[in-house]
Amino acid sequence: MDVSAEMYPKAETLELRRKLVGSSCRLFFSHDPIKILRAKGQYMFDEEGKRYLDCINNVVHVGYCHPVVVKAAHEQNQLLNTNARYLHDGLVEYATRLSKTLPDKLCIFYFVNSGSEANDLAVRLARQYTKQKDVVVLDHAYHGHLTSLIDISPYKFRNLEGQKDWVHVAPIPDTYRGLYREDHKDPATAYANEVKKVLDEVQKKDRKIAAFIMESLPSVGGQIIPPIGYFHKVAEHVRRAGGVFIADEVQVGFGRVGTHYWAFQLQGDDFVPDIVTMGKPIGNGHPMSCVVTTKEIAEAFTSTGVEYFNTFGGNPVSCAIGLAVLDVIEKEHLREHATEVGNYLMELLNDQKKKHPLIGDVRGVGLFIGVDLINDVENRTPATAEAEYVIQRMKKECIVLSTDGPGRNVIKFKPPMCFSMDDAKLVVEKLDEILTDIENATKAGTVIFKSVN
Repeated sequence: MDVSAEMYPKAETLELRRKLVGSSCRLFFSHDPIKILRAKGQYMFDEEGKRYLDCINNVVHVGYCHPVVVKAAHEQNQLLNTNARYLHDGLVEYATRLSKTLPDKLCIFYFVNSGSEANDLAVRLARQYTKQKDVVVLDHAYHGHLTSLIDISPYKFRNLEGQKDWVHVAPIPDTYRGLYREDHKDPATAYANEVKKVLDEVQKKDRKIAAFIMESLPSVGGQIIPPIGYFHKVAEHVRRAGGVFIADEVQVGFGRVGTHYWAFQLQGDDFVPDIVTMGKPIGNGHPMSCVVTTKEIAEAFTSTGVEYFNTFGGNPVSCAIGLAVLDVIEKEHLREHATEVGNYLMELLNDQKKKHPLIGDVRGVGLFIGVDLINDVENRTPATAEAEYVIQRMKKECIVLSTDGPGRNVIKFKPPMCFSMDDAKLVVEKLDEILTDIENATKAGTVIFKSVN
């Protein structure tokens, strides 16, 4: 069968999905979803051959269908794929290569299959090491879809059963619309002290914590860049309270920030988390993930006498793919590319900020960028409807974007790392046109937001 051929007309595919797949499994653009038949690099092609520029898929890290990754998967599939409990060189070779990107202290690896699995295991490791259960998280955080992770994800649990008594929430270190803003003399210390307040409250309840977990760059929370020094100070408070610091790199690792391989390294080369989780970009779309930690924490996990077993984590094909991704990042200089293109995109977006009052803030590093749309400068009220309008209009221009943040008003950029200067220029040109249309309609008293769908 030609895998690029369309089996069903789009309408029939959509009808079958609605019939057979749980309705909570939502599509991008629910009214008129895009049906993708093939993809290459940063581009996707629908059933009519129309090309879409993908600005948000941080899973296909080095680009859709990268030939080096595809070849590695194909060749290893023809040779061997099996249960990860057999001895094979791919696992140790991949762990060795990955270790070279990390601080020396982080030297023990567990390979699993998704970011959710990685974060679940990280919390288990922390609990076994500390002999405690309580977890401190950031407001608006999301760490995965397993029950254990919904419990520590305010983004989810506030719409479900609510907050468990062993979960404690600290303010997100947002210097644009948070408690301590860009004009504060030391926002890093101020936000870290908010974590300390949470820890003090936990102690007053005669409880202790197992872990503090946060995305190195909070994504769902609104593409947030924590102030430098925040991690050091938070880790100091957390470790003094007996807990460990878990850095969730599932969305932002593997050189996306450009200047460093891992986003936690933006805080300084001397900062070392106790546990790091990896996912999405690790396999360029192949389901794999990883947890790395210290010998001390790993030994505590082993001391239970209960074997940790994962059928597919670290299997030969996954490791071959992981190695290929590392090769591409290095040989195609994708970190340097992320810095160059990301800086250019930020420059173009900041030019638009000067022109359009709707843009309240442009923040980011490398190819992790957020554009915060607002309705008024003084209160920084989220321009939620306007942001959704931008997303829908962009789709009509064959550009795929999405929103994040508590107000769903932050347009996010997390494209494949091959995203180019020309791509950046195209997106910003279209953004300029759309924001101009919004502003002109607003001046004329015309409502245009409902006309997109």
